Amino acid sequence: MKDTFARLVSVILNPFLVAVTTLVLLAFQATSTASEAVIWIVISIAISILPVVAVVFVLVRINKLDGFFSNPREQRNSVYLLASILGVIDCALYWYLHAPRLLSVLFTTGLIAVIIFMVINYCWKISLHTAFITGAVVVLVIIFGWEALFTVVFIPLVGWSRIILKQHTIPQVIIGGLLAVIIVTGIFWSFGVIS
Repeated sequence: MKDTFARLVSVILNPFLVAVTTLVLLAFQATSTASEAVIWIVISIAISILPVVAVVFVLVRINKLDGFFSNPREQRNSVYLLASILGVIDCALYWYLHAPRLLSVLFTTGLIAVIIFMVINYCWKISLHTAFITGAVVVLVIIFGWEALFTVVFIPLVGWSRIILKQHTIPQVIIGGLLAVIIVTGIFWSFGVIS
């Protein structure tokens, strides 16, 4: 029962769905019309999220990855590299097309985080699940204030699920979360989103 619940948490609050949810919420916050928000959401999903999901799916099918959300550190390198390349393209496009500033800052933050996580992954494994949910919570609290504070409960829940499923150790979960806090607050502060 405990493993089943942990697996459910891990699947529902996975990095891809967390990224899409955060993107959607910020796109509607940062744009003046729903159609403009949808355009930026579609661009982002098409360029940087969907291709990574598709490649991970294929790698799992051809047994190059042990699982969609469960694999050894060494198997993650190619996925990190792909995510970084696509992140650069998406980020450059956002800034070039003068996307809403908040979305450009969000994607810049995501790109920097993925590059940092990729470098770390060459010698140690951190919890991306915990990093993504923590980063999303920090972003939502920065943008929406106290109304988003309830999302903090998802951080220990996701961390717990990754430990129960034996995908990560306690230090890997804690470091993933702490890095996300540092990266998000640092970059949002440097762009003047927070003072």
